[in-house]
Amino acid sequence: MYRQRVNLDSLLRPVVTDMGYVCWGIELVRQGRNSLLRIYIDSGAGVTLEDCERVSKRVSGVLDVEDPIAGEYLLEVSSPGLDRLLFNRDQYEQFIGKTVKVRLSGSVDNRKRITGRIEAVIGETLVLNESGREFQIPLGEIEKARLCPDDIIRTGR
Repeated sequence: MYRQRVNLDSLLRPVVTDMGYVCWGIELVRQGRNSLLRIYIDSGAGVTLEDCERVSKRVSGVLDVEDPIAGEYLLEVSSPGLDRLLFNRDQYEQFIGKTVKVRLSGSVDNRKRITGRIEAVIGETLVLNESGREFQIPLGEIEKARLCPDDIIRTGR
């Protein structure tokens, strides 16, 4: 699955970038026999429904020609939103001081889920602070990480 996501990233990121958007991340989610290919786009001016439609049409053309996904799949193009997923080291560094929810593929200190403030990114290690307790998480162990905007934490929504 990781290799396929890397292949999709190298195929589709340049398409999105050439259109003037930031390709925030790409997710391929298996749903039974089908899959969902989700592409998150961003821009300094924000992302509209029309932006998503434009990118979807262009990416669909590339996917039709290259056919990189076996079986049926649904393509979804979206803005990353306030509670955006974080996909790479640069994104973790961009949000130092912010709170993230992390789900791990293995465990760190017998934990598979940690919600904490990003303190640092050192090499390939994410340093999180959860209520005064520090966790050092290898980036390769992160299955999913989602930003928790402060207002979501305060209101519980």
